[in-house]
Amino acid sequence: MSPTDTHTFRELETAAYCPRKLYYRRRDGPPDIPDEVGRVRDLAFDYERLLADDAALLAAPIEVDPATVRERLRRARDRLDAWDELVDPLGRDVRLDGKDARGVAHKLVDGSEGPAPSFVFAGSPPDRGVWEPQTVRLVAAAKALAWERERPVEHAYAEYPAHGVVRRVEVTARRAGVYRAALRTAESIDGPPARADSDAKCSPCEYREQCGVRTRSLRSLL
Repeated sequence: MSPTDTHTFRELETAAYCPRKLYYRRRDGPPDIPDEVGRVRDLAFDYERLLADDAALLAAPIEVDPATVRERLRRARDRLDAWDELVDPLGRDVRLDGKDARGVAHKLVDGSEGPAPSFVFAGSPPDRGVWEPQTVRLVAAAKALAWERERPVEHAYAEYPAHGVVRRVEVTARRAGVYRAALRTAESIDGPPARADSDAKCSPCEYREQCGVRTRSLRSLL
C-alpha cells in the first residue's frame, strides 16, 4: 500500500465514531477547522504562561473555571515525565506516514522514553482515559511514528487544554484492537453504511439532515 493509498488518522477516527459519517466525509472532503478550535489548540503551546499569568488564563477560551484549569495543569506538570517536551515539543503539526495510516500529529514529543505523538482535542475529556474514536487516532499516529522510526512507540498523549487535562495514553493490546477494527471498517466502506441510532452521536453531526436520522428533542423525551 503506497502512502497515498493509506487511511488518514482522521478517517480512522471517524470510522470508529460513525462509518456513515466517514462515507459522507469521503464524498464531500474534510470540513474546515473552525476558528474557535484553532484557538483552543493554541493553548496547548502556552501552558507555562497559563500557569504563571492570571490575565492570560482569564482571557483564554477555557471551558471550566480558571482555578480548575491551573490546578489540573499543575498536576500534569508534576505527574508527567515528558512535561517539558510537551511544553516545548520537538515538532508541531508533524506529518507521519505509516504502513496503514498517515496524518499530522499536533506535537511530536521526544523525551527520555523515546518519541511519541500528541493530539490536542478541543472538546471535553471523559472522566478517565480518552474517547474511543480518539483512541484510534492516537494509536494510528503511534504506529505510523513507529513505522517511520523503525522502533516501538508504546504511548501517545491526549491534551484537552480548554479543560486543563493532559493524559498519557498507553498503546495497549485492547486499544490496538480498536484501531484494527477501525481499519477494517474504513476499508470495507464502498457505499452508504447503515444509519446510526444514537442521539449523542447524531445530534451534533453536520450530516444529520441529509443522513435522515431522526434525533429526539428534549421535549419529546419529556
